[in-house]
Amino acid sequence: MGTDEPDIGPIDFMLIEFPGSQFNGDIAPELARLVDEGLIRILELMLITKGEDGSVVAIDAADIEHPDLYVLAPLASGTLGVVTDEDIGIAAEALEPGSSAGLLVWENLWAIPTVNAVRRAGGQLVASGRIPAQDLIEALEAAEAAGA
Repeated sequence: MGTDEPDIGPIDFMLIEFPGSQFNGDIAPELARLVDEGLIRILELMLITKGEDGSVVAIDAADIEHPDLYVLAPLASGTLGVVTDEDIGIAAEALEPGSSAGLLVWENLWAIPTVNAVRRAGGQLVASGRIPAQDLIEALEAAEAAGA
């Protein structure tokens, strides 16, 4: 690895659906904490709404005027616009009609030193994935029930 390569951490995304478009501002303080502590950098933050008729509207969080979500605007300032119209369409396919979702894309700044060490060691990422927390909870509950 040359010294002129950028320090880039792993990039993740999540799409969080809110059935019936019912949400509040409880998520924003936690995102702000992660940003303030230098753990993540938000690359994109959007609200996607799917109408009962299947129509889709995507709004950058910086432009959201919903009273419970205006707190997201500062987190979305300076985002990079990495989400394409195609990405929005794919995300909308996952949503139920009459729901909204938050689409968050972030860089894991905390991982940069490890990523750089892997590169210096000549390693390369060949697979990556996520295990949803709910899957782990269910597995732990099943193991506990089997041992009881």
